[in-house]
Amino acid sequence: MKITITNFCINLWRRDSWMSRAQRVWSQRGWRQKVFDLRMRIIFYFFSIVGCFGLVFSGPVIAEVVYTAQGHAIRGYDSVAYFTQERPVEGKSSHQSRYQGALWLFSSAENKALFDADPQKYAPQYGGYCAWAVSQGYTARIDPKAWSIVKDKLYLNYSKAVRDQWSRDIPANIADGDANWPQLRADLAAE
Repeated sequence: MKITITNFCINLWRRDSWMSRAQRVWSQRGWRQKVFDLRMRIIFYFFSIVGCFGLVFSGPVIAEVVYTAQGHAIRGYDSVAYFTQERPVEGKSSHQSRYQGALWLFSSAENKALFDADPQKYAPQYGGYCAWAVSQGYTARIDPKAWSIVKDKLYLNYSKAVRDQWSRDIPANIADGDANWPQLRADLAAE
């Protein structure tokens, strides 16, 4: 028989051998011990039921997903440099951090320190996947040189031509991307 959470919860109530033994002991004890046993049984069943509901009704945990190439986020470019130097700068392996399961490279120790202090501020949106693709309901790799910063958030695109297409209606594309990203992230995490 396949053991499931439902079967486990039901079987907590169907412990015939345990119940018959408990009933024999019950008849031999005094009333104070009977009250104590009854309280303990109620507490046990209460926490068993609460635990079963917690297991059944808890939602799935979705891991963060980051686009990597050769094991590096943003193809090895420094995500902080987009904000501080306003251009893409290749990172160095001597300045690296691990965030959301990916290895992030930085051009300087200062940029690494800024990233480590607030990685959500400097990490690209949509896990570093192409912002245009996410707005259209799929994912695509990126070119680190095709980037935009909108309202202090970094967006990357597949190419400069795709970035130009994405830039034609940035608010609508961001809204579509924000709506599509949770499902795309769940699909990528499931792979």
